[in-house]
Amino acid sequence: MAKKLRQIPLLIKVVILLSVIYVGLKLIQPPLPSSLVFMYMGLTALSVLIYVSLFEDKMQEFYGPIVRFLAGGSRQSALFRYVRLAVLIVFPLLVGMNVYARLVPSDQPPIEQRVVHPAPPGEFVGLSNPVLKTPANVQYGGSLFAVFCSPCHGGGLDGKGPQARGFNPPPASFKDPGTIAQLQESYLFWRIKNGGVGLPVEGQPWNSAMPRWGTMPARGGKPLTDDDIWKIILYEYEASGHKPRTWE
Repeated sequence: MAKKLRQIPLLIKVVILLSVIYVGLKLIQPPLPSSLVFMYMGLTALSVLIYVSLFEDKMQEFYGPIVRFLAGGSRQSALFRYVRLAVLIVFPLLVGMNVYARLVPSDQPPIEQRVVHPAPPGEFVGLSNPVLKTPANVQYGGSLFAVFCSPCHGGGLDGKGPQARGFNPPPASFKDPGTIAQLQESYLFWRIKNGGVGLPVEGQPWNSAMPRWGTMPARGGKPLTDDDIWKIILYEYEASGHKPRTWE
């Protein structure tokens, strides 16, 4: 077995190693932010290149196939020459398209500097969900979410409801590990109950389209009760696969 592993080209070993690490990082729960995965992969690739560069034989074994592929040669088969030509044409085009997509001026309005998750008022800090997490309560919260929340936040909690495209900033995606997974239940209760108009000064500009469900007519012309809101929160965490943040 060890002999067979030694026969595998070093370049292939590096590709396999990076692929395994990437898959492992993507499988971590809760999911890591893409920027963190990119940073880890960059550090891993840099470490591999430094290790390979320490030994002359390994450097030749690693860079040799790459140099031979780029240099080509008259003795190569026609298929190899076509593949090499395609790579040398397509790869620069893909890089150029990616750079262009990142640098081209956007028709979107400039990003507003505001605190996305401002601190809640004192009366909401430290609140805990008084509603027991039972299948019935979660199901009831899901029915309320489907009626009042899914038009914006989406039935899949991905922020892509049928009305989402009409709002700026867009509705939050609860699947994103950077939203409710980073927040306490008391924060969600405050935002649902008081809505966008309840944002403090540091949350300016107050252009959030979040309704004030604590006073806005909803069920039978009446606003959602506190129990209704807590049940919606139970459902959001259950359906998104996240857990509310707690103080250690």
